[in-house]
Amino acid sequence: MPRIHRRSAESIGHADPVNPNEAEPVAESGLPAVGPPADSAVVPGPVSRSAPTPLASSFRHPLQGLPREVGVLAAVAFCVAVGFGIVAPAVPVFARSFGVSRTAAAAVVSTFALLRLVSAPAVGALVNRIGERIVLGTGIAIVAVSSALAGLSGDYVQLLGLRAAGGVGSAMFSVSASSLLLSATSSAQRGRAMGTMSGGFLLGGIAGPGLGGFVTGWSLRAPFFLYAGTLAVAGAVGLTMLPRRGAARTGSPAPDRTAVLTVRQAIRLPAFRAAAATNLADSWAALGVRAAIIPLLVVEVLHRSPVWTGIGFTIFTLANIVTLLIGGRLADSRGRRPLLLVGCLGSCAGVALLTLPATLPSFLIAMAIFGLGSGLLDVAPGAMLGDVLGGRGGTVVATYQMAGDLGSLLGPLIAGLLADQVGFEASFGVTAAVLLIAAVAASRAPETLQRSPGS
Repeated sequence: MPRIHRRSAESIGHADPVNPNEAEPVAESGLPAVGPPADSAVVPGPVSRSAPTPLASSFRHPLQGLPREVGVLAAVAFCVAVGFGIVAPAVPVFARSFGVSRTAAAAVVSTFALLRLVSAPAVGALVNRIGERIVLGTGIAIVAVSSALAGLSGDYVQLLGLRAAGGVGSAMFSVSASSLLLSATSSAQRGRAMGTMSGGFLLGGIAGPGLGGFVTGWSLRAPFFLYAGTLAVAGAVGLTMLPRRGAARTGSPAPDRTAVLTVRQAIRLPAFRAAAATNLADSWAALGVRAAIIPLLVVEVLHRSPVWTGIGFTIFTLANIVTLLIGGRLADSRGRRPLLLVGCLGSCAGVALLTLPATLPSFLIAMAIFGLGSGLLDVAPGAMLGDVLGGRGGTVVATYQMAGDLGSLLGPLIAGLLADQVGFEASFGVTAAVLLIAAVAASRAPETLQRSPGS
């Protein structure tokens, strides 16, 4: 998920507080000098110069000092990720049971992702209109019902249509959850908040696939019902524990400080472009190429058992966890921009190492470096997005998410085509280039972290 950077309001170009009764000034860097509304329930306390270092404090309770929404959303994310991990191994196998081709079976997976992508703008507008909580609950309900019905599918067409509906619900959940998380936290909290929610997804993603493989071996339909069950739990947690904040935004015009940021305005900001570019690059590499190409590398180039793919993925995940624990606090103390740069360059180095003559040790080292870099990119871009938004703009959050979904769609397709036509070196080389381009975008962005006076 997202990550964002840096220091005080002065670093954005504004030494004086913003007058809430005046129009919002814009720094020379092009980033609006926004902060949490004066009446926000989330008010960060003063930061002591004698406070523990980010590394030491990263081992405190992860929710200490964060708004209630963060813990609730992390729990919801865990339930969603567990269920998705359970159903993911079953989807293509269940599709093949209807006698369709491998391409048609893969289309069931792609349709879910495609509907997430194309429905995101409408979902963002809906979040602006009726609020995050209702959209989140409705989205989870759509995925739950469509998944349960998918388990009852009588033919391939029914399965395809129900998974498409699930993609729309997934977009509703992810856009509203991200928007709520960013609006509920101050600039000084967003790095930790993004790390906490990403940790919920990560832990669920670890727990789900193992159980999913076991259940799929017993029944191809059962995983869909289990997925619906975990989503029901997630929806119940979200609807009962999340506040009703933002449920009615369509009344009188909002003051300037809380005016909704439009997509056109956001695209003009270097910080938003950097956040979106790094999200696209990380999704291309970590969600797309890692899952689609690396298993083939292990079997066809290293001539090793798929067990080594699992070992490599485990190393990647452990490295992710390390940087999630540390990166959130670093993003809130050192800034977003350094973590964007280090994350992009670290992931680039790990992927680039895979272009060298493949050996088992170099593969495992590459996965560790790749995982460390990608972990930082689960925190910094989203935090930077929240700083840009100042809690305003579901459509901007949706556009940011679309960048990630586009990377997830294009990454495997382009890398797979290059692996077939040229070789694995070309597919990993292009992926490293995408990460390098994102690093360039990050280097041109201003620091967006706003720190309290005296910090």
